[in-house]
Amino acid sequence: MDQTARTLSLPEKPREFGFFIDGEWRQGRELAEQRSPAHGVPVTRVARCTTGDLDDAVAAARRAFEDRSWAGISGGERAGVLLRAAEILRRRRDEVAYWEVLENGKPIAQARAEIEGCIACFETAAGAARLLHGDSFNSLGDGLFGMVLREPIGVVGLITPWNFPFLILCERVPFILASGCTMVVKPSEVTSATTLILAEILAEAGLPKGVYNVVTGPGGTVGQAMAEHPDIDMLSFTGSTGVGRSCVHAAADSNFKKLGLELGGKNPIIVFADSDLEDAADAAAFGISFNTGQCCVSSSRLVVEASVADEFERLLVEKMRRIRIGDPLDEATQVGAITTEAQNRTILGYIDKGRQEGARLLTGGEVLEIGAGRFIAPTLFSGVRRDMAIARDEIFGPVLSSFRFETVAEAIAIANDTVYGLAASLWTKDLDKALTVTRRVRAGRFWVNTIMAGGPEMPLGGFRQSGWGREAGIYGVEEYTQIKSVHVEIGERTHWIG
Repeated sequence: MDQTARTLSLPEKPREFGFFIDGEWRQGRELAEQRSPAHGVPVTRVARCTTGDLDDAVAAARRAFEDRSWAGISGGERAGVLLRAAEILRRRRDEVAYWEVLENGKPIAQARAEIEGCIACFETAAGAARLLHGDSFNSLGDGLFGMVLREPIGVVGLITPWNFPFLILCERVPFILASGCTMVVKPSEVTSATTLILAEILAEAGLPKGVYNVVTGPGGTVGQAMAEHPDIDMLSFTGSTGVGRSCVHAAADSNFKKLGLELGGKNPIIVFADSDLEDAADAAAFGISFNTGQCCVSSSRLVVEASVADEFERLLVEKMRRIRIGDPLDEATQVGAITTEAQNRTILGYIDKGRQEGARLLTGGEVLEIGAGRFIAPTLFSGVRRDMAIARDEIFGPVLSSFRFETVAEAIAIANDTVYGLAASLWTKDLDKALTVTRRVRAGRFWVNTIMAGGPEMPLGGFRQSGWGREAGIYGVEEYTQIKSVHVEIGERTHWIG
């Protein structure tokens, strides 16, 4: 591939991948072919693992955990491996971004920027590995001393989605490793390449065998078996709320494994009349179009003050129509292809429902004929009622529903009128208003006069049906630990039996 050209070239033939267990590559008996969502040509062939392969991977992770080749070394030594991984990833950034684009359909410029964020995740986790600590209690009297230890929870099963295959992987893996845990990863069956490339990177960085294992294949078989596996101590899942609910049942029916869940979202962007409307419109266009709207934290509900709603929608339509949609291998592209055919049908189905239920289509809504790929124009509906399907369901595509409010209380009520609570964005120049709304809107991530900002220092996660637990930062390391209380008696024991 020509990395210097404005538009990169497609591979001459699909790249074949095995799967990775106990530091070794294995070949799959059956391979699944993945086609580029933007070009329609085969780009990768990946093993369809069996539940027996999963058992092997879990056994390898268990051995690596019990022999303490990773959990037993110092935080500084773990940090060294993570920092080396960051450097190798920096060297291989263009390669990883290329395969991410081919399988997922996102623009190459976006993919490269995400990988810079992934490098930061490894560097942040390296610092957290050194800082992870427990506590002590010197308040129990002269005869007793108390300690609180943080210990790695054990073997972690990690199931990642297709919308951000590498970014979500790297928002978890470095922090899991910083805690001292071992893991088995199952990427989405349609975007497995970069998860497997990470196995190469970690091995080169010096990660001991068995600490990072990858099995590939369908979620309905391999993923379900992972959720049910009796020797996995914790499961981290990112995906739909429906599948997250099935993970809860599987965990309860197997070994009561701990769960970390990042699930769906129906996130508001709240725009007050006193905000910079040009900035807010740019953010709203970005928030619904980034990653073609296939983003858990995308702002899919516009909540705009009625006195400026007409002007704001006009600004927003103008901006949405200027978004550069096209070949994701073109450096100038801002929005690429829809990743799967099933998701493409789902998005178009919701656009039809919006029309049928009486919402007013202001822009978008149509399929774009760009080569052999799947492309949908960013779409804005106005006059949306709160009971409409496009107002309540997570569409997971570039479809924005607009609502109007008169008072701060009404804005908060509309923002909270959802079963989800993943993210929210607020636009105002009034500090009192900003703090009031920030405190009252139920969302795990909140942005004021910005959107989708931040880095791996800050925790990620949601309220309500958007999930359990937190990822990234020191919180993301602590998530994969368990607490042990230790009491040490000092001096002679007072005997119970006289």
